[in-house]
Amino acid sequence: MNRCKGRNSSFLKKERQKINFISQDMGCLVSKPADSGGNRRRPGNIGEVYVYVPGLRIPKPVDFSLTLGDHLSKNIVERLSALRTRIVVMAGQEGPTITRTRRKTATQHGGSTLADLQQALEDYLPVLLGLVKDGNQLQHKVQFAWINQEDDLEETAMSNAWYEVLSVLHLMAMLSLSQANLLLLPRTSADGYQPKLSEESRRASIDIFVKAAGYLDCAVRHVLPQLPAEFRRNLPVDLAEGVLRALCLQALGQGVDIQLGMAIDSTKATLAVKRRLACEMVKYWQQAQDNIMNLPLSNGWGEKHRLFVKWKYIEAKAAAYYYHGLILDEGNTEKSHGMAVAALQAADEYLKESKKACEAFNSATPLSRNPPLFGTMKYLSEKIPKDASSKVRINRDLYSFEKIVETAPTLPDFALALKPDEFQLPGVDPSWNEENINRGQVGSKQLKSDQR
Repeated sequence: MNRCKGRNSSFLKKERQKINFISQDMGCLVSKPADSGGNRRRPGNIGEVYVYVPGLRIPKPVDFSLTLGDHLSKNIVERLSALRTRIVVMAGQEGPTITRTRRKTATQHGGSTLADLQQALEDYLPVLLGLVKDGNQLQHKVQFAWINQEDDLEETAMSNAWYEVLSVLHLMAMLSLSQANLLLLPRTSADGYQPKLSEESRRASIDIFVKAAGYLDCAVRHVLPQLPAEFRRNLPVDLAEGVLRALCLQALGQGVDIQLGMAIDSTKATLAVKRRLACEMVKYWQQAQDNIMNLPLSNGWGEKHRLFVKWKYIEAKAAAYYYHGLILDEGNTEKSHGMAVAALQAADEYLKESKKACEAFNSATPLSRNPPLFGTMKYLSEKIPKDASSKVRINRDLYSFEKIVETAPTLPDFALALKPDEFQLPGVDPSWNEENINRGQVGSKQLKSDQR
């Protein structure tokens, strides 16, 4: 990855040759699929995956002095350059490997690379927002380019600072999901037996999921509307509204999955609580699937993203039908028992189907594998086949075979309780206030000079 510093005219010429102008008047540039050379580096195997992260979009160098040098003070230009260059370098070095879930690395370093890159983005965002404050016309001066992952086109560049804000929020969310994935990979216990996941890690992961959802929710509700319709149409599929919404719902769905696993381990959680969590999980994943169903997610990362959502949706239905079946079985009528059997049989079928969906996900490029089972699915993979079989046998002994309900009952509908964090864009960095004061003083002196 080339650095911002030292870009000469020859380098700029080569960079421009790599990209194809789609709408020059709007400043929207997108690379040709055939041009995908060494920029978009994709791993062949991403290791163990509990939380799927569809690659990390990586920013390309920008020379702020070329476009802003005549409009802003040297201090602001240098701050923008330094902050963004830090992100370019870190993302360029770590991006291609950061999705590889190496347990040893995560244990030794505690995910510090993720935290450092996240901090760099948080430091950059308030300074960047000065370019869009109060409709600042400078927002159209700089052309920001990012390497895509889910889109067929290698990179997308736009002369709009809101595109840069959107890209930053997306990357912050993907880093959070990466952090959650590392946190949720069970560590081998001290006794060398069954890998374990601490209660602390599970609770921390829920906070991270909610935070990631907050970044994405802010992107959809507060940043996308700032982009003109033509810009939104030319966004890469990585940043399409449907993908952003699906990722937000995915984060919340996985957060509820952790909550359900904790409820399963708790002696105080009732069947009703577990059923509600499982049914909510179904709704999150169903809505995630609805949002990406018709999007062109056809290449490696994108297709794998679609398969992940499909797998988790089926898995959630297995959990929901299982707990719904157990509650129905508590009834005293032949009808409720028949419905309970139908629900448990549906749970068993969905469990079998989820295993096939899991295999399809892991075998899609980039290759991946499951971490050791824990929580919800560890429990349900053992309980569903056993309980479904025993309830069918018991009810067939009690009632005639013909009276057993064959169609699974409708799942109850619950309001979704887990919400995204209420993330708000930070205030503009104070250095912009100094910039405006200085500019005002320069303008006043120039006016007095002209009057003489």
